[in-house]
Amino acid sequence: MTSLVSVDAVVLAPALAPVLGVVLVLVGDAVRPGRSRWALPLAGVVLVAGALVALRGSLGSELEPLRTLCLPAPDGACLWTAGPRTSTLQAAVLLASAAALALLHDGRAGRRDTAVTATLLLASATGGVAVAAARDLGSWLVALELATVPVVALVALRGTRSAAHGALSLLVTSLASFALLVLGAALWLTATADATFSSEAVAAAWADPDRRRVLVLAVTLLVAGLGFKLSLVPFHAWTPQAYAAADLGTTLFLAAASKVSAVAALLVVVSALVGAAPGPAVAVLLGLPAVASLLLGTVVALRQDDPVRLLAWSTIAQAGWVVVPLTAVSATGLRAAAAYVVTYAAATTVALAVVARTGARTLAGTRGLLRRDPLAGGALGLALLVLAGLPPGVIGLVVKVLALSAPVAAGVWPVAAAGVVAVVLGLAVYLRWVAVLLARPEPADGPGEEAGDTAHGRSTRVVVVAGTVVLVLVSALPQLLVGGLS
Repeated sequence: MTSLVSVDAVVLAPALAPVLGVVLVLVGDAVRPGRSRWALPLAGVVLVAGALVALRGSLGSELEPLRTLCLPAPDGACLWTAGPRTSTLQAAVLLASAAALALLHDGRAGRRDTAVTATLLLASATGGVAVAAARDLGSWLVALELATVPVVALVALRGTRSAAHGALSLLVTSLASFALLVLGAALWLTATADATFSSEAVAAAWADPDRRRVLVLAVTLLVAGLGFKLSLVPFHAWTPQAYAAADLGTTLFLAAASKVSAVAALLVVVSALVGAAPGPAVAVLLGLPAVASLLLGTVVALRQDDPVRLLAWSTIAQAGWVVVPLTAVSATGLRAAAAYVVTYAAATTVALAVVARTGARTLAGTRGLLRRDPLAGGALGLALLVLAGLPPGVIGLVVKVLALSAPVAAGVWPVAAAGVVAVVLGLAVYLRWVAVLLARPEPADGPGEEAGDTAHGRSTRVVVVAGTVVLVLVSALPQLLVGGLS
């Protein structure tokens, strides 16, 4: 029947894989309640399988993306579109989720229900994958909240008072974010008269002065709503508290998988504006929070001694870096933003995995780590150099150059200038930690590190090794990443 929406299960597979994982975990837990030690490993296998399927789409072309959920003619719009850039982001969400599961598996508390943990994380990963490919307002909103709400419960599951406070902070900001997003989506529909993110509809709305005002307000609200999820200033206050309160597996999920999901959602909005709306108007909406995040996040990170809080403020600064190329409102900017967030997610995953492995609660806890544990120290050092954009973390330098070249080409000089200042300040943030890794270890540091190693074992070690291999490969061959996003 021509009235039915077409469905291609193979194209939907990256999202269906974690859904299948949820079903298997819930059925298994119902059959053998209380004996779900297998839940987290099973969820990890499902996530990695989904990522491998998603990478299939990254080998294609943006001109011929994978499409499904297509409406019948004459409209023919497809509500699910996954080109190479989208597929790469989907794979990044799934792999970061698998890394978070590995840390949760090694460091889980005795009271943590592993089936519940696996279900929540799989559900959130499903939302992150779906929002990257969603091209209609309804699916986009639902998927974005599915990527966010389960994480609130993951933070609270730690069971401490600080975790409850962190979860409450995350919940309140999530509700405020959703309210802004719903209002922004309603105004987008009003301005464009189209329930999809269509460039043609945006161009028509921009040509009408009255509809243009509504569209500008819609974009403002959508950027503000996504700003909470991206940790952009001034929507960032929840980030350090939630990161510090959660266990490190959940923190890794917040820092990597959730951020990739939020950027994917933002790219859906900005891609509809490319070529349809004048760049200067959108550049102001994106440039102000980007510059504020770059400068505030970097400056405050300079004062942090807790590794997790330092990485939390680093996340705020890196969120600014992701938005910097989008101020160009161009295809080049979209590619640069995607490359940057994938690089950031990989480096942050390695850094948090090493922090989990060592059990360090201050920078001094990693003093001399390169001498005491060359694997962990070398991995952490490489991750920090990638975030700083210094060799041998060449991929960090490449994505920073790409991020700055987009606004320069578009003439958005204030944003580019702020990026240059942030580069200089960022060197101090990350090299300060690298200097601690290179220092001579003190006897007092030893017991703390050994105790930390017993808390996180084999799975965390796999994350450290795998993440380091990825950083080495893309630093040696940046085209592996950048080329896959073109």
